[in-house]
Amino acid sequence: MISYTNKFLILIFSLLPLFLITGPAIPDIIISFTTLYFIILYFLVEKKYSILNERFFLISIIFWISIIFISFFAYSKFKSFQDSFIFIRLLLIPLCGYYFIFNKQQYLVRAIKIIFFVILFVLVDSLYQFFNYSAENGFGSDLLGFKSNWYGRLTGPFKDELVPGSYVAKFSFIGFIYFLLKKDSKNIKICSIIYLVMIGVVCFVSGERMAIATFLLGMLILILFLKEKRFIFLSSLIFIIVINFTIYKLHPFYNDYKVIESSQYHQGLKVEKYISCPDNSEKKDCKKTISLQPSFIEVIKNFNSSAYGEIYNLSFEMFKSNPLTGVGISNFKYVCENDEKYKSKMVNFNCASHPHNLYLQWLSEGGIFIFILFILYLYFLILIILKSENKYFKIISLTTIIMLFWPLMSTGSLIKNWNGVLTFFIIALCLSITKLKIDILKYYFYNLY
Repeated sequence: MISYTNKFLILIFSLLPLFLITGPAIPDIIISFTTLYFIILYFLVEKKYSILNERFFLISIIFWISIIFISFFAYSKFKSFQDSFIFIRLLLIPLCGYYFIFNKQQYLVRAIKIIFFVILFVLVDSLYQFFNYSAENGFGSDLLGFKSNWYGRLTGPFKDELVPGSYVAKFSFIGFIYFLLKKDSKNIKICSIIYLVMIGVVCFVSGERMAIATFLLGMLILILFLKEKRFIFLSSLIFIIVINFTIYKLHPFYNDYKVIESSQYHQGLKVEKYISCPDNSEKKDCKKTISLQPSFIEVIKNFNSSAYGEIYNLSFEMFKSNPLTGVGISNFKYVCENDEKYKSKMVNFNCASHPHNLYLQWLSEGGIFIFILFILYLYFLILIILKSENKYFKIISLTTIIMLFWPLMSTGSLIKNWNGVLTFFIIALCLSITKLKIDILKYYFYNLY
């Protein structure tokens, strides 16, 4: 009975990249049941207590207990306790994946295949939406009929969520392993280049600046350190630059407007576009004023008064006022809205739900000790990866971790279920692939159905 249950949960867990497209509910249910089953099976049924001596397991548990403890000092204790307590389900995802789900190589191979084909679907779907463009409505429906509610931003298959770029960027090099498991040939090299180029293009046209920055960072790291595959990554990077430049110059979205106003504020770029006039209109030329996200240059020039500038400054103020315990887990918005000292810092914008940066979030909501524990968590994570004997897997895993956690990246909250499941699932994959042998993986790649 347990064996069949194991196989079912392993399959469902491996399908998380697909379920993440549907929203946060299904992935959260899956990881909650899977991690609970993992605890029962590992400790109560099989009585495997050796994991208690693993440093990565210990730092995960210490981190969890610590965020619960600082909840005693939170502004809203209930909210802090609630989100801190259930955070364990996310911290258990890497442990569950590493010690249970992907402990056998054939299951990891299946997960890599699933990730690769899900990425391909998101890429094709997002590109279809991008080229389904009109001046009046922006990007149209995707293949599933979902429309973007934000002019100039792609949603792809994620309904109203603006995340296709960041999604494919974060999974990109895990999916690339699919090509490493194939027999090396000219066709495989060409296909791998096309794959990487498509990701680079989708990251750019999605309108997610951090997605393209994150993906390019990963590409540069792999060009530097994965010399055997340097031609593939370097060629892909050149094609990405050329194709994105061509799109920028030729696609009407980037050229069919007149700038009316440009500022650093949210939706601070005001443009005027010519649209088709109604049939009953006497005008020959009809215009529409559209608000877009501010230009990168405007944000950099006036960063302190930009949306991110105000949020970052507020986060640091919360940390300075509460250096040891922070304001409480998931308390950022609550404190901002209910304490005039902090609310006054948001001059041009409303209070955000979180600081939009992982490190500022742990500092402002958890204080210096929680921040240090988070750094230690990443340290022990990296130590496990560095033990890998396979150069390809080691570098790809490290690159992916850097892409997830590089300090300058604006991010969603790790406390929230969708981003939390995505991030910790990828950590589970990065840990798991490091202990595998490529020859054995190739055997399962060609013999697993």
